[in-house]
Amino acid sequence: MCMHADVRYPLPRMNLTSPHRVKESCVRIDMHAHYVPPRILDVLERDAAPYGVQVHHAEGGGRCLHFGYGVTLRPFHPQLLDLDDRWRFMDAQGVDRQILSVWTDLCGYGLEAAPAARWHRLLNEALSEVTQQYPQRLAALASVPLQDPARAAAELAYSVRQCGAVGGVIGTNIEGHNLDAPALDEFWSAAVELQVPVFLHPVEPRLPARVQQYYLHALTYYLYDTTATIGAMLFSGVLDRFPDLKLILSHGGGFFPYHAGRFDIIYTNLPQTRAHLAQPPSAYLRRLYYDTIVHHPTALQFLCTMVGSDRLLLGTDYPFPVADPDPVQLYTQAGFSAADSAAMAGGNAQALFRL
Repeated sequence: MCMHADVRYPLPRMNLTSPHRVKESCVRIDMHAHYVPPRILDVLERDAAPYGVQVHHAEGGGRCLHFGYGVTLRPFHPQLLDLDDRWRFMDAQGVDRQILSVWTDLCGYGLEAAPAARWHRLLNEALSEVTQQYPQRLAALASVPLQDPARAAAELAYSVRQCGAVGGVIGTNIEGHNLDAPALDEFWSAAVELQVPVFLHPVEPRLPARVQQYYLHALTYYLYDTTATIGAMLFSGVLDRFPDLKLILSHGGGFFPYHAGRFDIIYTNLPQTRAHLAQPPSAYLRRLYYDTIVHHPTALQFLCTMVGSDRLLLGTDYPFPVADPDPVQLYTQAGFSAADSAAMAGGNAQALFRL
């Protein structure tokens, strides 16, 4: 039994009367938003055995998940499971559509392959039921059992072709390992064949002690995790082997866009880092996509300068405490043109996800 209270986080504070709020007719698509279908908890409470995942009840009355390899997650808070708060948040921001990802700590990369495949099938089918009920407001990214690349490729194909998923979402490490293993080529190949993007999102259900206070895991560890794995993918040649692979980096790309020069100096000064990389790391910045969750207009301006406005996708990270309460105000304060603002708000996402 997990011993944590089920806490409802306050909705991110929204500045609905901001003088900077854009009056625009373009579509707004939030591509970084999390949701967990309550049906999966009901299924697990009836029969958890096929999935290797159990529901535990917290003292405060909430529920959390325990994975058979020894990991217990912190409790779900209601907004992660609730649609009514979501509609209010979207309406207040003028967001037309959210592209949903599960909370990535649910990925369960320590599970054995067979139960992991059943677990992700349950997640994706439950998510599909919700998006099919509200097709004008919601779409979904498919999670996959990445610890088994063949099953991951199959699940991505099933979810795209049968469940209507518009892409995939994966954690930025597999039980502490970066995503540069050659075995993962089967999964990257499937994403290319299906012509869908893959969203790289931090995952770390077992946080180091030093980042468990002050929300430091979200402030530092998650950004590090994204940076480490895209660095490993670059230097191992994944992007050169799969030039048509479409990757989205969360939280403005971690530290990569802001320290691309540091990546390049390593490439220049250490010959061994050039063995599998055709160009300096900074040359790949505009091959990737990035959400806009940087929380400061100057940071967003810099990100746009480095990668181009056509690589930026509106995101909020709803419903977590670090969610951007007003992403439209952010890119308005950054002083982008109407065309660039419209692209970031939804035009880029429409093209990338073929909505």
